Amino acid sequence: MNKNNFICFNSFFFLFFFMMINFSMMIYFILNNLSLFFEWEIISFNSMSIVMSILLDWMSLLFMMFVSLISSVVIYYSKSYMNSELNLNRFIILVLMFVFSMILLIISPNLISILLGWDGLGLVSYCLVIYYQNLKSYNAGMLTALSNRIGDVMILMVISWMMNYGSWNYIFYMDFMKNDIEMFMISIMIILAAMTKSAQIPFSSWLPAAMAAPTPVSALVHSSTLVTAGVYLLIRFNYLLIDMMFLKILLLLSMLTMFMSGISANYEFDLKKIIALSTLSQLGLMMSILSLGFPDIAFFHLLTHAMFKALLFMCAGVIIHMMNDIQDIRFMGGLSIYIPLTSLCMNISNLSLCGIPFLSGFYSKDLVLEMVSFSNFNLLIFILFYLSTGLTVFYTFRLIMYVMINDYNLMVIYNLYDEDYTMLKSMFILLLMSVVSGSFLSWMIFYYPYMIYLPLNLKLMVIYVSILGMFFGWLISNMKIYSLNKFFMTYNLSNFLCLMWFMPNLSTYGLNYIYMNFSQILFKNIDMGWSEIYSGKGMINIMKNYSIFYNIYQMNNFKIYLFSFVLWIMILFMIFLII
Repeated sequence: MNKNNFICFNSFFFLFFFMMINFSMMIYFILNNLSLFFEWEIISFNSMSIVMSILLDWMSLLFMMFVSLISSVVIYYSKSYMNSELNLNRFIILVLMFVFSMILLIISPNLISILLGWDGLGLVSYCLVIYYQNLKSYNAGMLTALSNRIGDVMILMVISWMMNYGSWNYIFYMDFMKNDIEMFMISIMIILAAMTKSAQIPFSSWLPAAMAAPTPVSALVHSSTLVTAGVYLLIRFNYLLIDMMFLKILLLLSMLTMFMSGISANYEFDLKKIIALSTLSQLGLMMSILSLGFPDIAFFHLLTHAMFKALLFMCAGVIIHMMNDIQDIRFMGGLSIYIPLTSLCMNISNLSLCGIPFLSGFYSKDLVLEMVSFSNFNLLIFILFYLSTGLTVFYTFRLIMYVMINDYNLMVIYNLYDEDYTMLKSMFILLLMSVVSGSFLSWMIFYYPYMIYLPLNLKLMVIYVSILGMFFGWLISNMKIYSLNKFFMTYNLSNFLCLMWFMPNLSTYGLNYIYMNFSQILFKNIDMGWSEIYSGKGMINIMKNYSIFYNIYQMNNFKIYLFSFVLWIMILFMIFLII
């Protein structure tokens, strides 16, 4: 066994063993209704103590179990996916650092250790996004890192605000500080931090850009680690956020994020970007149900989504590998004939994403939508929720038609081969979880079953929009260039919807243009202009011109040169006489 395989197997077994420990502890904690709280005081000054705290309850143990399961499977998958990588050790160590940052964030009831985990996620995600070291990766990495810095600054400000209370353990102040103005400010900052990490509008543009990372990283980032950190933070802080006006704004923004990403995914042709936009849509769903005041359902959907989204990215990785690194779905088609097992995994994870009954996505998504139907909200929220659900089925079926069912489009390179068994083994673990985790978690998380009675049409509303979405997905995958689209959609409107409502442009070029333009003017007029002329370049020019003049003066006539020499001696002699 070579060194690369050794580190892969070790990491896989360690994380899988850690997952089993978390699973058994979580069962024990739920049965006995236990919570463990550890504190280790590192330093104390002026009645202010820096304490390392660990909170172990059923929620943190369950989330850690899911994170360690997905990351162990992803590392096993990377052994085959990244086998041509010379520095596989470095890649695995970066992934492990990423996972440990997330685990630190999960078990922290203390804002200092939350910041360590939060910042660790941001820093390591930057290293992973720029892993392939080209211009596109660097741009995507900078966009990811700088968007996440806003959230880091908000957490730092929360830490400074909480110095007024004498401790950074936020769980002590949850109940009796609800109506305090300082806690109101802290809540707003926490919501803003969560919005940057979970890529809600207006911070959405970094999430599709982060697709420049290797596919195993995308599977990890978009399922259970980086993007879910914001949702998890809000679930932990949910007592502070009840009855806040800002939550209504968050509800609207998360609904718009769902809607925007659903539309953009229907215009996208990059396989990984479609899946990334679907992650953005599901994050909007989690945030919105959290804003409605159901943190347990948001957590439930977070966990079920983690399973099928990791599987979806792994399937995309196998397809990209097989297609000689082509990611454009227009070059695919009919792949279910050539790679049946990967197609099985991909279709089941896609159907789970749509919420097809009795797969894991159905249990959480159906519950979310019924809770929305049950809540006392206006028509806009109701329509946006169901429209976004329909759009999810729409882009999923479009993807299935393009990749699995339509004719094969890449005529030149016909090198489709059967699957890699290392990748398949890891995918089958997640396939099993994508099927059973919904029912398994619904028995485990909720103390009593949610029985929701609604009128028949409202109860069947999810099925109506899903069937409509399937029909439109099939329709749009068969559309040619002379389609209905050009009669009722102008080019500008299509462009607006395709480019995520111009958000990437606004968050990069829009912000940078003024400063870069100003710096270019400064560079041209001062660095390359006045300061050049009046410093080094100007001195050189003067010396050069004088030397050219003297050279001509000396070369042309020897008598003039001698005469000038005598003249200078006479002038100097006269000066001495005057003095």
